[in-house]
Amino acid sequence: MTSLISLRRKAFHTDILAELLSVDARGVASNADSSSTMSVKLAASIAAKLKSETGRDRLAGQTSGSKFETIVETYLKSTFLSLGHLRPGDWEIRKMGTRAKLGIAGFEQYGHLTQLALLASQNPELAVALGADYVIAPDVIIFRNPESDDSISAKDEIVDLDTARLTPLRKVNNALPSLHASISCKWTLRSDRAQNAKSEALNLVRNRKGHLPHVVAVTGEPMPSRIASLALGTGDLDCVYHFALPELQEALVECNDASGIDLVNNLVTGKRLKDIADLPLDLVI
Repeated sequence: MTSLISLRRKAFHTDILAELLSVDARGVASNADSSSTMSVKLAASIAAKLKSETGRDRLAGQTSGSKFETIVETYLKSTFLSLGHLRPGDWEIRKMGTRAKLGIAGFEQYGHLTQLALLASQNPELAVALGADYVIAPDVIIFRNPESDDSISAKDEIVDLDTARLTPLRKVNNALPSLHASISCKWTLRSDRAQNAKSEALNLVRNRKGHLPHVVAVTGEPMPSRIASLALGTGDLDCVYHFALPELQEALVECNDASGIDLVNNLVTGKRLKDIADLPLDLVI
């Protein structure tokens, strides 16, 4: 019997092939850098392993990015939400566009940023001093809604109105959902995109009041050196997840890229790079 994660991974790749990953008449896959011979080879090999059809032109960058976010959102809804027996709660998963006006200020750990934004809007000098680094809108988010006292006390009388009056888990104390995970989606990686993702991650770390959400990135980038630009280091991102890690590792062997093999192996053994199949289970932790 095929497992749910295996089935959903296959469905994830089916969506990728239908919406994003194609190979044009020159043999250049839509996630390849056409100026890099190795990027073209690796991307084409991965595409072949995922059975991409040929002849479709590359999508515009912004369109590709938005479609990738939607596909990741769909994948997480079909996997993470099936793990409620391991992590109970009133969960929601969505692209951040539906909450972009508030950004992370719409969540309990970052609610204080609303006041900061209001002060900045009223004081141009303060706005210049603060910059816009605190205004963060992750690509895909997972959040947990606060629980009613009836839900918390469903099996036993757990809470009353005299104690535990500061915890944000209780709806009677707090109306804002708690941000559980911030997922940055980068279909391809260039140096500026990697830096943007790391900067957003650091701001999530620095600006919180309360627990830190999971901060991860998902990418379809075929080049190990560019993946490493995002994955290497600690203190910002929890981990980077590749859309087809085993296929990338096989492609590196086929292309005889010894340095790429070593780099990816180091990232994997160093717990900085995993496959998309690992993501929903890691988010339960």
